[in-house]
Amino acid sequence: MKKLFIKTYGCQMNVYDSARMADLLAPLGYAPSDAAADADMVILNTCHIREKAAEKVYSELGRLKALKKEKDGMLIAVAGCVAQAEGAEIVRRAPQVDMVVGPQSYHRLPEMIALVTRQAGHALETDFPALEKFDSIPVDLSHSGASAFLTVQEGCDKFCTFCVVPYTRGAELSRPVAQVADEARRLVEKGAREITLLGQNVNAFNGVGPDGKQWSLAKLIAHLVAIEGLARIRYMTSHPRDMGDDLIAAHGEIPELMPFLHLPVQSGSDSILAAMNRQHTARDYLDLVARIRESRPDIALSSDFIVGFPGETDADFEATMALITEVGYAQSYSFKYSPRPGTPAASLKQIPESVKDARLARLQKLLLSQQDAFNRAAESRILPVLFEKPGREKGQGIGRSPYLHPVHVAGAERLIGQIRDVKIQTMTANSLRGVLAEGAAL
Repeated sequence: MKKLFIKTYGCQMNVYDSARMADLLAPLGYAPSDAAADADMVILNTCHIREKAAEKVYSELGRLKALKKEKDGMLIAVAGCVAQAEGAEIVRRAPQVDMVVGPQSYHRLPEMIALVTRQAGHALETDFPALEKFDSIPVDLSHSGASAFLTVQEGCDKFCTFCVVPYTRGAELSRPVAQVADEARRLVEKGAREITLLGQNVNAFNGVGPDGKQWSLAKLIAHLVAIEGLARIRYMTSHPRDMGDDLIAAHGEIPELMPFLHLPVQSGSDSILAAMNRQHTARDYLDLVARIRESRPDIALSSDFIVGFPGETDADFEATMALITEVGYAQSYSFKYSPRPGTPAASLKQIPESVKDARLARLQKLLLSQQDAFNRAAESRILPVLFEKPGREKGQGIGRSPYLHPVHVAGAERLIGQIRDVKIQTMTANSLRGVLAEGAAL
């Protein structure tokens, strides 16, 4: 039996892709390994969104080069968005790499392994056959957890000026509804009680339904909740421009659709939003939030924010702080702007790092205060928790509330895969602690 180690960087879509790569390679005799040193094949599944992403990959490849010298026959592959963006450069700079495969082409890994095994050299595959990729996903999924990810849409047509995704993931493409539903059923058969639907712009989903017509994400969700045993559905990541009326209504009408929505805005300044090519204003976003909350009053929101975008003034930054204050977030992700080669914003005059640092510190302090307030408001409440895994303490179980709170409960390890009512007792830095509510149902 050969060993396979996959190191995953970045978003949940990469987590999904890594799991599917493991499924693809299992028939070739590759079993999962927890360490690169023990592996016969190592895959770095990369992300190009974060700062210095490529440099981190090359640093890891340097460590793998030494391992490969010690272990004859080890194969090294670079997959994901850095592979897509810098395929030929990776081969040039890191000759120890055997295969470079883009995020839409990993289904060709078995062919690539056969090629490099038969003859010396490198295999490079960075085409964009997304639908072909989905057609090639194995039907016997290896997943066996209580919650699962399922990619339903890939790519992006929005072309925000700071983002590389349209260049690394390609144009927007949605999977057929029947294919999604079949994978969802198989995940539930393997033990999933909750499925998170993934896409770069997941709410732009328009896959072909069984009736031959294009279905919206809301219609897909309504279709999936009919699967027996599927108790919860989530989706991410959304674009404000793609929140249709039916999806907003679904949050109030479908109880299985969890009351937590990640809705990135990036900035609260109209001039910066225009420079980012977001194609909505701050008021558009606030009005959208109001409509969503009217449909589902208890919904919790998270978002993404970029500070220090080229041209951002003090007034622009204060507009972002004002938007955050008005919305009130359960959690958020925030970053300093960093140029991505090939994107329009990379050629603009950059803001000093010291200014970015100061703004990010202020923004994160506000966001953390909102997150703490949201978590504190859960104390003394009874929340249904889906238990997903054992905790560090003996017998402890860890699960998630409908609002994505991580919840730790003593004596709940035996309940993994079940949803139980939990009385929240206290909050910690990043999670909640509670006890099973009296008479909590299975």
